[in-house]
Amino acid sequence: MGPSKHGTDNNRGLTGHAYTLYQRFNHALSLGNRFCGDKAKKWQCMDIEIQRHVVHSIAAFLDYISGDTLHHPLVKASVSDIVGALVWILQSNKGAMLSMAADVTLKLVSILPKSVLQLYALDLVNPLSSLLSSHQTEVAISCAAALNLSLSNLSTKSGKEVWDVLKKTEIVSQVITNLRCFPGCAKQVEYFQEMALLLSTILWWWSPSRFSVWSDAELMKGLNDMLDNYGKAAVLKLYSSIALCGHGTKKLLESGEVLEQMVQCMNNSHPHPVRIEGFKLAQCLAINENTCLQMMRLCCKPIIKAIISGMSELSSNSRKVSNEQMSLLEEACRLALITRWTGEHHIHLWKQGIDKILLDLLFNFRNQQYKHSMSLDEQIATAKEGLNANYLLVLRSYIWDILGWLAIHCGEDFHPESELYINILITCACLTFVDAIRKWHKIYEKDNAGVFRSESATRAVFMMIYSPCKYIASRTRTILSEILEPDGLEYLKTLVHFLNNLSSWTEFGMPDRLQIIIYLMGFACYSGLPQYQTWVVKRRGVKTLLALMRWCLSNDFHIERSSFAPHLHNAVCERICCWVSAEDWEGKDILLFFSLWGLAELIQHSLCIGNNQDRISCEMRHIEAQLVSELQDICTNSCAPGLQWYAAFILSYFGYYGFPGKHAKRIGKALNEKDDADIQLILANGECLSVHGVVLAIQCPSLLPPEVLLPGEVTSDDSSGGGSMETCRGFQKDIRLSAHVDHQALVMLLDYIYLGYLQAGDELAKKLRTLAKRCNLQSLLQMLCRKRPKWGTAFPSIDLNVALGPSGHCFSDVILEAKATELLGWTCGVCSLPRPHMHAHKVVLSSSCDYLRALFKSGMQESHLETIKVSISWEAMVKLGNCFYSAIRRAFWAF
Repeated sequence: MGPSKHGTDNNRGLTGHAYTLYQRFNHALSLGNRFCGDKAKKWQCMDIEIQRHVVHSIAAFLDYISGDTLHHPLVKASVSDIVGALVWILQSNKGAMLSMAADVTLKLVSILPKSVLQLYALDLVNPLSSLLSSHQTEVAISCAAALNLSLSNLSTKSGKEVWDVLKKTEIVSQVITNLRCFPGCAKQVEYFQEMALLLSTILWWWSPSRFSVWSDAELMKGLNDMLDNYGKAAVLKLYSSIALCGHGTKKLLESGEVLEQMVQCMNNSHPHPVRIEGFKLAQCLAINENTCLQMMRLCCKPIIKAIISGMSELSSNSRKVSNEQMSLLEEACRLALITRWTGEHHIHLWKQGIDKILLDLLFNFRNQQYKHSMSLDEQIATAKEGLNANYLLVLRSYIWDILGWLAIHCGEDFHPESELYINILITCACLTFVDAIRKWHKIYEKDNAGVFRSESATRAVFMMIYSPCKYIASRTRTILSEILEPDGLEYLKTLVHFLNNLSSWTEFGMPDRLQIIIYLMGFACYSGLPQYQTWVVKRRGVKTLLALMRWCLSNDFHIERSSFAPHLHNAVCERICCWVSAEDWEGKDILLFFSLWGLAELIQHSLCIGNNQDRISCEMRHIEAQLVSELQDICTNSCAPGLQWYAAFILSYFGYYGFPGKHAKRIGKALNEKDDADIQLILANGECLSVHGVVLAIQCPSLLPPEVLLPGEVTSDDSSGGGSMETCRGFQKDIRLSAHVDHQALVMLLDYIYLGYLQAGDELAKKLRTLAKRCNLQSLLQMLCRKRPKWGTAFPSIDLNVALGPSGHCFSDVILEAKATELLGWTCGVCSLPRPHMHAHKVVLSSSCDYLRALFKSGMQESHLETIKVSISWEAMVKLGNCFYSAIRRAFWAF
């Protein structure tokens, strides 16, 4: 490509010297151009002097271009030729030229715009990855850095092709070898850092690469040693990529040293880049509730101290924030979102003064002089002044979310150490919420980011109003009521009008989803304010929410919060593998969730004011059967515990108490069947109820005396070559109950034990409360007392998996024997059968498997066998047994 091909217009934008350099490198390239059989031009030259000349001319040209000139047509058109020449020189593997060519390649990928670099990533991958094993340390370092940059800017479209090339070059094995060998070689730290960063990028992009890393014990130990000495940021980044795999996270959490080093790297004695990577690793390890709580059990206090330190990063004498400080603040706030889950970390956050930290981040409170005690009017004035300063706006959504989570997980009797800090935080959130519903269109049109912050603030107010903490809930209601005056009722009318019209919107004419969510949460907030509750109920607020609930169900309208809250968008979640994904408590149907919450509050309140219960009964009588069916369907089919809890909570007002579920329907089949019953409950009047010991032992052990719950001695006949189940076969036990136990209440309780829920009128519910309390059935008691569900609590379900362990052995009436396999060290704690087997229960197997149900009822010889041989491996049978007994039933072939 010569300069003659370009007119004056094409070189416009290049300075005279830059154009001269362009002509020189173009001339140098022409010395190695060859035309192949397909007449395509390729750069091929073995002459080392020409190669040196070309590399020098490319380097000189690249040194002179930057900024806008990178997008110049001549520059963009020349990239293909530059890449072609560098690829050829790198692949020729001539030692004298490799270092120079690798350096120039690194320079090229460092300055190219992402869109241009993506076009040539595939060309560069093979030569660069092949040179990672080079004995020239400088070459390996430059190639690793260049390859890392190329892969970091990779387009999703070319991901598979690039991975195919990387697999052929066995790059993962090579990099692992390089890292393993590093401690014993005389290479500079930069070599280790670039290799670690490259491996981190590969793990980020391609999940198949992760196993060979986290399963390499020698490498994992070596990385921890490296973290002790140097390359901290690179090792932490690599650990974060390892944690993308659920098994990798498990390995990291098993290593107390890794957690200890991570926490140390998060404190303020380390540079900002190291601290930032430490926070990012902690976020990866806390990607779901289970791993978060596991991490907190191991090092809760140090992590909380690190979070507080990170959020307190700003100096007290300056309002200027550097980019590194801002990044650190954001990562610390992002980690503080672990407050979404309940746990010991909440206690430590309050002890460390999280309320003051949040206030400092909200409007630089530490640099202001305020009285220790303020009237409500003074608090409102202070909050308005602070909010109007627009300090650290990028952190606002984090602040509101953290505040909301802290409030919703507070204990009932919690009282903050400083009332001033929490009161001003509440005031700020309430002001932001009221502004959102008062000036929606103005905010939406002028400040898109402000809309997202309004959603977080509204959510925080909602959580504080319904906080279990009496102090926070009371103060929030008081402050919000004051701020709403004198126009609060007008705002409420606007919300009601909007929500009433929502069901008439078509898909194409629907208002902004954030407006729907903020208005619905706002309506739920109003429903928690005493002075507005009666107005809402009398203006048929229940009907409004019923219509909205049914609109959500009929339109299959799903909105997940992370889809519209930018601060919650986490690229890590899009890259994870080997994780059992769990929905947030409110799930992916947050409109339905807030509709159910508001509906529950209004129904509950209506019972306290005059004849409103009758009014609501009239409103819902004609749809009650359908509504009950819809609510039960939510309990059974939803994956979101919050939705299930509130559907069950509302059902309690219709006389249905408990937790309907799919597994309960299966085991419920056995409730009135006496075939496999092994226990009789005898009431004082002589009436008997036949039940199954294994079900009672797991679901309601308080109904069984201690001697029944303790596994009995099982005799065995060694001479027969097999185990015997003399204590199990034909096992019968009569249990006499107290005269205080009401027959009807006991029958209903058995409904709950087998089906997961029961139906009872108010009088019977009172008797059941006493029985449920004595039987320690706390979840049922909560529903019978109609207590608001606690945020974050798992939805109760019938899970009989425990019955496969010691607590169920004494009730076993059948053995499942696996196909003969050699299992070293196999022993059974119940019998002497030498082959792998499982002590099971016909009542559970019959309920879960139609084939086994038919077999046991057939009367054939096989139906009376003590041992059933199953032609699958022991491992498969364990999974099959779990499937039969578990509340979450998966297809067997999925294992």
